[in-house]
Amino acid sequence: MNKLVIDKDRCKGCGLCIEVCPKKILHFDNSIVNLLGYHPVAADDGCIACGFCSTICPDIVFSVYKDVKEGETVGKAVDEGQ
Repeated sequence: MNKLVIDKDRCKGCGLCIEVCPKKILHFDNSIVNLLGYHPVAADDGCIACGFCSTICPDIVFSVYKDVKEGETVGKAVDEGQ
């Protein structure tokens, strides 16, 4: 299963991630205030590990982990022996 980890203490509540999420699973958690004084982002189930949130976030709040199926490779090899 894909996994999205949110460092709620780093979030400044800018909302950029909410705007770019294609699955619309991100929202502000109005039930808490983080150490910076903001309502941080929270996520519902359904993350597809696209990485848009991680890419756009100016505060490095997100860590995105995508499942890799057996026999599948991640990225390209840096040196293919050429």
